[in-house]
Amino acid sequence: MKITLSPDQIRHLRMRAQRLKPAETKPSIGAAQLLANVCGVQAQEPSAAVLAVWARSRGLVASQVVHARVHERSVVRTWCMRGTLHLLAADDLGWLLPLLGPVFVRKSRRRYAELGLAEEILAEAMCAIQRTLGHAGPLTRAELARQLAEEGIPTEGQAAYHLLRHAGLEGLVCFGPDRSGEPTYVLLEDWIEVRGGMEVDAARAELARRYLAAYGPASPEDFASWSGLSVREARAGFESVLGELLEVELEDSRAWIPKSRAAWLDEPHRGEVVVCLLPGYDAYLLGYRTRDLTVPERYTKRVHPGGGVLRPTLLVDEQAAGTWKQKRRGDNLVVTVAPFESLGAEVIDALEDQVRDLGRFLEFNATLNVAKKPTG
Repeated sequence: MKITLSPDQIRHLRMRAQRLKPAETKPSIGAAQLLANVCGVQAQEPSAAVLAVWARSRGLVASQVVHARVHERSVVRTWCMRGTLHLLAADDLGWLLPLLGPVFVRKSRRRYAELGLAEEILAEAMCAIQRTLGHAGPLTRAELARQLAEEGIPTEGQAAYHLLRHAGLEGLVCFGPDRSGEPTYVLLEDWIEVRGGMEVDAARAELARRYLAAYGPASPEDFASWSGLSVREARAGFESVLGELLEVELEDSRAWIPKSRAAWLDEPHRGEVVVCLLPGYDAYLLGYRTRDLTVPERYTKRVHPGGGVLRPTLLVDEQAAGTWKQKRRGDNLVVTVAPFESLGAEVIDALEDQVRDLGRFLEFNATLNVAKKPTG
């Protein structure tokens, strides 16, 4: 039997899979389990990554997320999907990095050559990083770059960053504790116990399984865009778990969800308004080949102005309805929302609830300020 879904149904199912519906996350769930459930969150901006956990959790506070990364070490910040920084469950690194790391190392070869990082220099740099961090870590990028430069390794321009990224993708380093607000780097093997290794085919299947549980309904092309795997590899991942999947249709395209979620298709859609404040670079906006279903075309530039920027976004009933920013003033946090169109009273009430909860999470008094003139 063919199952055809409307755009509203697709958005509803995706929001629910991403734990962005209030009832989808139990109050007791910790940061590491949440991140395992949603396959991590992008973390090029650390504060945005912490807010991505807030948007998907109930009862956590920001300090608990930091504690999970720095003290429990059940959460790790390192390079992974798409070769970008992510906040991940530490237990997943043992199979994720061997699967994805080589993909982005291979894709980076041309950039390495432009920076003067030939194969022998990369190998020498990895040995030097391991030796230096093993002896004196944690170190900041600047501190580590000075040590490498003293050994004759190129660190000018973007070279130091790419050396550290390469080390991260190879499972050599990850981010350690911040020092005076600046991130440090540590040896991954000294920071956590890396476990859970898999053969490549099994890891690719597991990633497809996890992706669909966190992002479905989705297609292999969506999976490729999110993960950084080739479309061929993404299709292979889907095919390896096809017996666990249910096919659905949206207009002329096909997508899949886990069969375990089939009951969701028959549940009635709740009538109350759903409001979410997504941080910048949120996984809900980065998890698919396009954002056409979530961001109305006329507002695309408001959310994604170019240059790799993806702004903090207000969702109303699963679609982008504005952007937002926060500013601290003493012990107070002011959240300013710039809506694309005028917001109704019910939306404002739900938005005020969101802002109060954001304040609870960050342990600040938080107030809402809505721009009077819509920006659409």
